[in-house]
Amino acid sequence: MTRVRKNRRKSTSRPIKLPRIRFKLPLRWFVVPPAAVGALFVAVVSVRAASGLPIEQLRVEGAFQRITPLHIEDAVVSALKGGFLTADLDRLKGAVEALDWVDTAELTREWPDTLAVTVTEQQAAARWGSTGLLNVRGDLFSNDRRYGLPELPVLSGPSGSEHEVATRYLDLRTRLSLAGLALAGLSMDERGAWTVELAGGQRVRLGRRDVDARLDRFFSAVLPALGTQLERIRYFDLRYTNGFAVSWLDELELSRVDPAIFGSTG
Repeated sequence: MTRVRKNRRKSTSRPIKLPRIRFKLPLRWFVVPPAAVGALFVAVVSVRAASGLPIEQLRVEGAFQRITPLHIEDAVVSALKGGFLTADLDRLKGAVEALDWVDTAELTREWPDTLAVTVTEQQAAARWGSTGLLNVRGDLFSNDRRYGLPELPVLSGPSGSEHEVATRYLDLRTRLSLAGLALAGLSMDERGAWTVELAGGQRVRLGRRDVDARLDRFFSAVLPALGTQLERIRYFDLRYTNGFAVSWLDELELSRVDPAIFGSTG
């Protein structure tokens, strides 16, 4: 056993003489009433005792469709450190919001042992490429799509263009809806050229320049002129200064078109 030797040299200290400062303040400013001292002592003791309280219950609230309360519980338990008063709520919030399909999470403590989690799910507005999902704000919130969601349009574009493509899609969706049409897809290629795909399969080629003006031309001139013949059209090409071109389906292709897509012609 190793024995620790003590230093037998006596420690010496020299007192430092501080200058005397006189304060002319009422004595009552320095006097704490005995009742206040007692209250302070009780508060400190109570907080110290409560700091060791465990979290006994977890309450999860929200309208769940794509995620379950069990997913939320697993995320909270995995990230939880500390007890009822010492748990880092910001850390837990981040762990929950990192889950796919979770948009926001709010966490609160409920005395004496409950942690409440309120979750808002993401609202998917469109598919992004082959695996991603965009929410209604145009944010890419998942790159691991596990659901087909065929009812959603497919958007695509270069990396980093998600918000730009989604913004144009939301505007275009509204305008098409007012015209009685639906959008199946919207894409922007690496050169910045835009292509719209309608639910009936027709494509609208917009190119890179003057995209807004070309869309205005599509709604103000093309649809009024050819809206009743959409089932016979393969694509519209609006990459012209003051006009457009149309590619028509041949008879064989027309025979394969499902009239239900366009509704009855009457």
